[in-house]
Amino acid sequence: MPLLMASPPFCGGGRGEVSSLTFSEGRKRVLSLTFVGDLLLDRGVRERVDTAGVEVLFSPSVDSLFAASDLVIANLECPATHIVAPMQKKYIFRADPEHLQTLRQHGITHLNLANNHSIDQGRRGLLSTRDNIREAGMVPVGAGANMREAAQPVLLADSPRRVWLLPSLRLALENYAYLPEKPCVSQEPMDSLVARVASLRQSSPSDYIIVTLHWGGENTFRPVLQQVVDAHRLVDAGANLIIGHHSHTLQPTEQYHGATIFYSIGNFIFDALRPIHKGGCAVTVTLTADSAEVSSHRVSITNCTPFLSNE
Repeated sequence: MPLLMASPPFCGGGRGEVSSLTFSEGRKRVLSLTFVGDLLLDRGVRERVDTAGVEVLFSPSVDSLFAASDLVIANLECPATHIVAPMQKKYIFRADPEHLQTLRQHGITHLNLANNHSIDQGRRGLLSTRDNIREAGMVPVGAGANMREAAQPVLLADSPRRVWLLPSLRLALENYAYLPEKPCVSQEPMDSLVARVASLRQSSPSDYIIVTLHWGGENTFRPVLQQVVDAHRLVDAGANLIIGHHSHTLQPTEQYHGATIFYSIGNFIFDALRPIHKGGCAVTVTLTADSAEVSSHRVSITNCTPFLSNE
């Protein structure tokens, strides 16, 4: 994997902050980014790690894909903190932060926190998770000390052109008050998210804009109409790629006005309680200064470990 500074798919804001892992290796001509779905380090995955070690979660095929990618972005489906302050909700997770280093060692560079489990151990647990991700050498995205900070676009790369990431949670949080001046995940209204995308596009016509959305219904195989409407609004505002997760299933992909929409890429590292949870896809974007190729790789999960379909 290059040095970091600090096939067709199947299936009103400021400029944002520069992440400490923004890719900038001279004037790079080709950039490769890979996105994977829900990454859980608790429940059945914790049991698997306790018996076989955390290294068992990475297969050779996944390691090869990540090694060929400049940046790898996953959705962390649990807080990773020593703080134990569980919320009153149905599913409550907490991972050991020591396991984060293994994720970085296997090539993951960014972890999305704009989901419905990052707050499972409260606001202190959220900020602790963000700090622990940084200490492990990765970049947390989609969370902050307040909504303004959490919702800021993140500059993933500035060569061969600028690449922006806008993560957003589109679900109501269970027993968790919406307090935008307190520590939180990115959960601004859709109108505000659309305005952020439009602002980036208007100021930088050649930039590549990616929106990740934690949304939709669990255990479903198709998006609802409102998801389609929102995805189209984001593309019309200037988004090049939309990647969804939360359903724990693989959902359809749509081509719309030159953009690719993955309504849900499913699970990645997960305990797969039901057969429908045992799959997903990894999405790779290959960028040059004036072209973009989006490809996907089918993922199957066995004993919590993801494998590419050709393995």
